Amino acid sequence: MFQHILVPLDGSSLAEAALPVASTLAEKLGASIILIHVIEKNAPQEIHGERHLTNPDEALAYLDQLAGRSFPAGIHIDQHVHTAEVSNVAGSIVQHAGEFSPDLIVMCTHGSGGLRDLLVGNIAQQVIARGTTPVLLIHPTSDTQRPFHCDKMLIPMDGKAGHEHGLDIAAGLAQACSAEMTLLLVVPTRGTLGGHQAATGMLLPGTMAALLDMNEEAAQEYLAGQALRVKKGSATISTAVSRGDPAAEIAGFAASRHTDMIVLGTHGKSGTDAFWTGSVAPKLTGLTSIPLLFVPVSPPEKK
Repeated sequence: MFQHILVPLDGSSLAEAALPVASTLAEKLGASIILIHVIEKNAPQEIHGERHLTNPDEALAYLDQLAGRSFPAGIHIDQHVHTAEVSNVAGSIVQHAGEFSPDLIVMCTHGSGGLRDLLVGNIAQQVIARGTTPVLLIHPTSDTQRPFHCDKMLIPMDGKAGHEHGLDIAAGLAQACSAEMTLLLVVPTRGTLGGHQAATGMLLPGTMAALLDMNEEAAQEYLAGQALRVKKGSATISTAVSRGDPAAEIAGFAASRHTDMIVLGTHGKSGTDAFWTGSVAPKLTGLTSIPLLFVPVSPPEKK
């Protein structure tokens, strides 16, 4: 489970929205914290409407201040400022992840538009795509000191064995946080099918309807088996099968259950654009403000 948590900070109050989450998890898991700031080459004077930290001494003082006021006593906290200016901040964060070997990276997304627009070519998306460390993305909030609770977790499944690693991680985290888990599998409808499946649905609607019904029954059996596999002690695990567009169904289900965290298994791929290929992630991240934990299920492909 997560014992070393890396929190990248750029000096903005928006980025500090990651701190309450990191603090709560560190306290529940007995984990240590590493606060990091990377000095960006040719950095703009402002970032997210605030003065950009480009002076190493000032940046270290900033991290020290956050360490003192954002975490309870007893949590071990290290601060690191990468003083050599870099052009690729995301690449530097990934390199530091290799150096410090964190189990988890907690970072905030910035802006108010859809997260897909924010992440394509952006730092958070690149860190997820290029790294092998789970990344917990937090949406910015005006109240950076708002407590974070991890009482209810949603784990979307797709029936693929490779993505079950995300469930294993979620189960360990749920046990540490005494959280309820819900496993959700979304079976598409004819209207949400894509590619050759959509063509089959148009030509043979009766056959496709029967196939989708069969998939729903199989989905229920699959989720029951997975719940039994990861259940430990008195843990509360429920399962649900929904029908429709996966991203919309996941976002709606999570909101209706007042979910605190959604856990998604992801495949690292070469190139940041490839990360989103065939994934519900770009749509889901634009539909919900609930924290999203991305768990790599395989190493990124080499270029």
